[in-house]
Amino acid sequence: MATSSSPATPGPEDPGAPGCVIALDVGGTGMKGAVLDRDMRPVETVHRPTPRADGPRAVLDAIADTLIDLNRSATGHGLPVRHVGLAVPGIVDDRLQRAVWSANLGWRGLPLASLLQERTGLPVTLGHDVRAGGVAECALGAARGAQDVLFVAIGTGIAAALVCDGRPIRAAGYAGELGHIAVGSEALACACGGSGCLETVASAAAVATAYTARSGRPVSGAADVAALTAQGDPVAREVWTRAATGLAQALATVTTLLAPELIVLGGGLAEAGPLLLDPVRAGLEEHLTFQRRPSVVQAELGDRAACLGAGLAAWQAVGHTTPAARTGVPVR
Repeated sequence: MATSSSPATPGPEDPGAPGCVIALDVGGTGMKGAVLDRDMRPVETVHRPTPRADGPRAVLDAIADTLIDLNRSATGHGLPVRHVGLAVPGIVDDRLQRAVWSANLGWRGLPLASLLQERTGLPVTLGHDVRAGGVAECALGAARGAQDVLFVAIGTGIAAALVCDGRPIRAAGYAGELGHIAVGSEALACACGGSGCLETVASAAAVATAYTARSGRPVSGAADVAALTAQGDPVAREVWTRAATGLAQALATVTTLLAPELIVLGGGLAEAGPLLLDPVRAGLEEHLTFQRRPSVVQAELGDRAACLGAGLAAWQAVGHTTPAARTGVPVR
């Protein structure tokens, strides 16, 4: 078994040579992959389930198989693969190229990049899914040109990517755990072992669970609660307001500490658009006094962000200039 923690070092990049990179975003339920050309255009895409119910080894096998299949597709298009960018959830140490911990996928201290290099024969750069999404929004999406950015992904959980003075903050993979800032007075138990975390009131899972518990009517997800809120359902409105209030409180804390010029809200909950953004903006304004006031906008790249961020990291690893180079925000 490979034990090296550093990504394979590619040979010199010929700017005129044909080629592509593989990008893969691994989530708790599904994987999104792409073969990307030099202009970040997808030559091939793939969506597959993540077999997390079968255990960590099955997930590793599925990732390796997907990379091999994408490599085969690239070869079929006459494009040699220069590098692989991989984005995964949890705590990811970019420097050591290790998946430190993932509650969703069951990993602890896994030298993921080197294991996949051994399995596939391809050089791999490992990164965190939300940080990859944040970098992609800075390079290609809603935060183009901004130097101080907070990108927030609100889905089953809540996490953030922090960019200060044009540089992502990593802190050995521990930076950005916005979902575990304590908010409000409700001491709801969190999966992290704490209580009162933002995730317990403002994640998509928490919104759906709270509505069902308070109304006695099951919903399929937070999108249903958003629709009911727009229709004037009083229980939905109460749950939605609680989520927006908690999110605004957490964002005020980050704004006080890091002074972002721009806050980009992404993930499933942000698909509600003004229904979420308007109360979050108002709540944030109420919490701030002397602080720099950030703009709050919706993400532009949707569920493609982490995959595109992984692709940017792969191109940067071989020294190819992509749109990210024009933002001043380094990928790794």
